[in-house]
Amino acid sequence: MAVPKFFEFFVPILAALNSCSPMKAKDLRAAMIDAFHLSKEDISEMLPSGKQLTYSNRINWATQYLKNAGLIATIARGTYTITDQGKKAYLNDADKINLHYLAQFDSFVKFQKNGNDASVAPPNVPVSVPSETDVTPFESIETAYNTIRTELSKSLLNAIMECSPEFFERLVIDLLISMGYGYDSKESGMVVGQTGDGGIDGIINEDKLGFSQVYVQAKRWDAGHTVGSPEVQAFAGALLGKGATKGLFITTTQFSKAAKKFVEDQKAMRVVLIDGGELTRLMIDYNVGVSAQQSFIIKQIDTDYFEE
Repeated sequence: MAVPKFFEFFVPILAALNSCSPMKAKDLRAAMIDAFHLSKEDISEMLPSGKQLTYSNRINWATQYLKNAGLIATIARGTYTITDQGKKAYLNDADKINLHYLAQFDSFVKFQKNGNDASVAPPNVPVSVPSETDVTPFESIETAYNTIRTELSKSLLNAIMECSPEFFERLVIDLLISMGYGYDSKESGMVVGQTGDGGIDGIINEDKLGFSQVYVQAKRWDAGHTVGSPEVQAFAGALLGKGATKGLFITTTQFSKAAKKFVEDQKAMRVVLIDGGELTRLMIDYNVGVSAQQSFIIKQIDTDYFEE
């Protein structure tokens, strides 16, 4: 099954704590895995950022919401217990406990209005309760961030297609140097891109003496063009002609399955394929053709820190 939404953990958390209080955070997570029969794949699922486990993040948010409603409490570092109010809610209203249910508790209203003190909010303003289709606040931020990256990637590809093929070749060399290939001098990356270059558009010297080199082919093609195995085979042939063992084929479009299979089967040389999507991702990650507008650092409580 899929990892439950964070509010779907409310009742199981109360049930676990009602049966066995207090519980450490790690034991509570284990209880939720059992309650929902989460598979290895479920508990291995990561948030889009790839930095947090989805199920753990959602349990953390669920406990935070229940704490703010006064239904559970922490009695020691990383240790939870159910409150009298929580027992009453679980025993009498287990089938009703959701985000809207929590809004009846003053402590939760304060949390929603200000996160600290509701007295600063205008009087008679109803508390805003997220709908039950919502993910956690952290996941909402990640979704918005990924949307911005997706739109930025599209804009980057459009900008690349408006420039000359020669500009694209230089862009690729700039990207590789930003990624740490080559060394910090003008000679670390060299654009070739001339008639008779044998299909080689650039060369990256990985060391100052040039003992190791990466040969690059950069093709700025329209989205409708798929790079097939003939193009990749021709590039491999150019590498052989140079006595090279490392090659990088970068394009603004995509590679066919046959092209990828050809590369996988190569033994004498290492050829890496980068398509348009991966190209723009790398440009964003290594700040090539983009500039930072605003930064946010999102923090949350580290429940493991508070375990004794």
